[in-house]
Amino acid sequence: MERMGHVIQLKPGTIEEYKRVHAAVWPGVLRQIENSNIRNYSIFLKEPENLLFAYWEYHGSDFAADMKQMAADPETQRWWELCGPMQQPLETRKDGEWWAKMEPVFYTA
Repeated sequence: MERMGHVIQLKPGTIEEYKRVHAAVWPGVLRQIENSNIRNYSIFLKEPENLLFAYWEYHGSDFAADMKQMAADPETQRWWELCGPMQQPLETRKDGEWWAKMEPVFYTA
């Protein structure tokens, strides 16, 4: 299992809509997250900076393949079309990232 954290910013004026859609995530999207070996998925919001922090635990053996499968899912694509315009990627993210991957520096059980 690998713990993963990512960060992105919300565009001004989108917080209430983002919260609204995430209060009722589509069942197909939730199913695809599970099928992609992601567990314990949480998203946190930090205002007033409008930063989103996503945390999950990856239980698979090929993250790239699982993310490719997720990206190919039509319902997930529609979800991303809904949520993507509300997000503002960080300028410091690496090439190919939307949400910027964070480095884990501490964990205790």
